[in-house]
Amino acid sequence: MITEEWTQTLGIGPLLGIAAGAIALILLLIIVFRLHAFLTLIVVSLLTAIVAGIPLSVVVKTMTDGLGGTLGTVALLVALGAMLGRLIEHSGGATALAEKFVGIFGEKRAPLALGITSLLLGFPMFFDAGVIMMLPIIFAIARRVSDRNLLLFAFPAIAAFSVMHVFLPPHPGPVTATELYGANLGTVLLVGLLVALPTWYLSGYLWGKFVAARYKLPVPDLFGAAEEIDPKNPPKPGTIIWLLLLPMVLIFFNTGMNSLRSIGVVSDQDLIYQIATIIGSSPIALTITVIVALIVLGYARGDKGVLLEKVVDSALGPVSSVILITGAGGMFGAVLRASGIGDALADALGGLGLPVIAAAYIIAVVLRVAQGSATVALVTAAGLIAPAVADGGFNALEIAAITVATAAGSVFASHVNDSGFWLVSRLLDIDVKTTLKTWTVQQTLESVIGFVLALGVFAIAGAF
Repeated sequence: MITEEWTQTLGIGPLLGIAAGAIALILLLIIVFRLHAFLTLIVVSLLTAIVAGIPLSVVVKTMTDGLGGTLGTVALLVALGAMLGRLIEHSGGATALAEKFVGIFGEKRAPLALGITSLLLGFPMFFDAGVIMMLPIIFAIARRVSDRNLLLFAFPAIAAFSVMHVFLPPHPGPVTATELYGANLGTVLLVGLLVALPTWYLSGYLWGKFVAARYKLPVPDLFGAAEEIDPKNPPKPGTIIWLLLLPMVLIFFNTGMNSLRSIGVVSDQDLIYQIATIIGSSPIALTITVIVALIVLGYARGDKGVLLEKVVDSALGPVSSVILITGAGGMFGAVLRASGIGDALADALGGLGLPVIAAAYIIAVVLRVAQGSATVALVTAAGLIAPAVADGGFNALEIAAITVATAAGSVFASHVNDSGFWLVSRLLDIDVKTTLKTWTVQQTLESVIGFVLALGVFAIAGAF
């Protein structure tokens, strides 16, 4: 609620019209008139807030809160990830690991192997942290092979982080839905694995090959141009591997403890839980990793402090646009949420009379498309459906399937009101139109395939 006095008086029809008009205006300004995405999102956020009737006294605060809330996480992760990537690139570690990777798996199997590696890394790591950490390796492998098409290597890896983040505990979405539905965490993990792996293969690996054949995109110089990197003493591939594993272990410490807390094994007052919360948070885990990388890839190899300072500083310039545009995408989504469109949709969809699992998925889908936040879509849908689940007499496997189906709905059709859309677009240096044709479709496929598989599990569970 923006203020205690203000209540949205517009109905669901006008609010949907405002949201659709705002999205269309963003696409028009960026694709047709070539207005910078950051400026576009600010202007359209302001217009949307005014037209939606948000009190003028809090319009700017709503916008800046949305921007700041997104930047609070994104700026740290992208900046720290860029520093780590620049250190790995500068040392020659990315090239060394790429050579080893392609030597083991071959060029044809490299995209599949990269995706499987990302699935393993993505089990404890959040989507944005995992993507930014893996980018230097993705870029190096894409430069190493004869077919230097970014999408062929990026999509299987990024989609792997996405499916793990969406469907599997200990990620916050599935864990939250598990708590709201009263599901068994272990059963949700099992169903999540059954859904996530084939969903990734179809919507990540195969879709990545499909779009790579149609869009030939070069590898961007986000961490420095390849020709600028000529290390005299590159680190061994094993050194880079354990550097990549370090934040994964730290984050797993955090997410694992959160899972134990959710089932009552530990308390949030326990010292070990509080320590895990700090060092296992993505920003702190990446900070620790960057410091270790400075020592291992810099000082230990004889680089001077002045040189390393310049290397780390050079990582920030290229990602400043990524950070600001992603933050502005979060601003636009926050304005839509503040307009009350989510509450209006939830009220309208609450009495659809559909089967519980279908209602959970559709509500999550509509809320996701309307206001952008996967978390809001998931939590709202689960909150609405939870009473029906509690009264439905479902067994543990059926409830787990409903949980996963709701999570599937929350990832549907990432587009311009989703900060994750801008993160992928800017990190891979893909224009908006192409991102809609590739990433938005990938997220839609991931959602639909995940729901169909969850529905299959639900049907099988109900037969016994």
